[in-house]
Amino acid sequence: MVFLAGDNIISALGFSTSENVGKIIRGYCGINVSDDARLYPEPLYISCVETRILENEISKIHLQKEYTRFEKLAILSISDALQRSQIEIGHQNTLIIISTTKGNINLLDKTQAAKYDKQRIHLWSAAQEIQRYFKNPNTPLVVSNACISGLMAVIVARRLLKTGKYSNVVITGVDIMSEFIISGFQSFQAISPEPCKPFDLNRSGITVGEGAGTIILTSKPTGLNGDHRICISGGASSNDANHISGPSRTGDGLYFAIKHAMQEAGVGKDEIDYISAHGTGTDFNDEMEAKAIAWASLENKPVNSYKGYFGHTMGAAGVIESILGIQSLIRNELFPSMGFEKLGVSEDLNIIRERKHIPLSYCLKLGSGFGGCNAAVVYRKESMNQ
Repeated sequence: MVFLAGDNIISALGFSTSENVGKIIRGYCGINVSDDARLYPEPLYISCVETRILENEISKIHLQKEYTRFEKLAILSISDALQRSQIEIGHQNTLIIISTTKGNINLLDKTQAAKYDKQRIHLWSAAQEIQRYFKNPNTPLVVSNACISGLMAVIVARRLLKTGKYSNVVITGVDIMSEFIISGFQSFQAISPEPCKPFDLNRSGITVGEGAGTIILTSKPTGLNGDHRICISGGASSNDANHISGPSRTGDGLYFAIKHAMQEAGVGKDEIDYISAHGTGTDFNDEMEAKAIAWASLENKPVNSYKGYFGHTMGAAGVIESILGIQSLIRNELFPSMGFEKLGVSEDLNIIRERKHIPLSYCLKLGSGFGGCNAAVVYRKESMNQ
């Protein structure tokens, strides 16, 4: 069995899991208009971690060398999660996994790149900087698989723990805002001119965000939350092989991931209490996801997307949104899908419109990404006495 031992979220809403959950409860949105010409020549809606607060928080750690924005977010997120766990990150039985799509992408800027060794642009090099900071003896693992990177990192960590090779895995998903990322999504005409509205009839595209999330997993049930503990009970991935950027029109790839994740977890459709969807706010993603959920006979289950709160955080999305799904289990509380007003997909999904308290035991987290990749993970809340 694999258990949660600690977590952290850094987003435009805050620098801890509790701060982010508190802002979501109060209905805050971290998406704002940016007129930073270094990112894009015209104003657009994005979600960014506030640099002033980031530098203030990182100054408390007293770093001995210069780190990039990407590396600072990872170090800060891991440090906070470790404080909430009993894990020794410097031990041989602990592995670090970095989940990201672009890593130190800002080093494409020659001015930024001049400050660092030229190797830092590579994902493996940035991961090693983080590993060395924490004095971990193991070569870090990088998972970079488009927008399912975070969920894939959880699946890989679970499999490694079940082999007994490691006792603990620290998973950190991080991506930062850059001109490259914004221009890339703009080339697809995928960025919304307003904050994204997942599954809504009037949705008009994604909102790009940056952030970091850390999940610490362990094979020992030491990470307890009140009277309960969280178990990662199943996970699976698939590829629909439809198109380099367009998802399947039928939802078959994501359905297969859902089916196998639930089989691995030993859970039936009636036991799933809540679905944390990928929900980007694009026409094709939301429609595909709705079809996959209906194909799995889960269309009546409460569904939300967190991207209306802080945008699509790319390689961090699967980690951050998993933590929020876990928070729903711990609190027996469902959070509304921000931006949603009227259903805009062909399947009659049960989109969460308002905050409510109900008994929760199982959360199904979904993810999809470029290249036709899909992933699903089942999280379970169980009594400490089980």
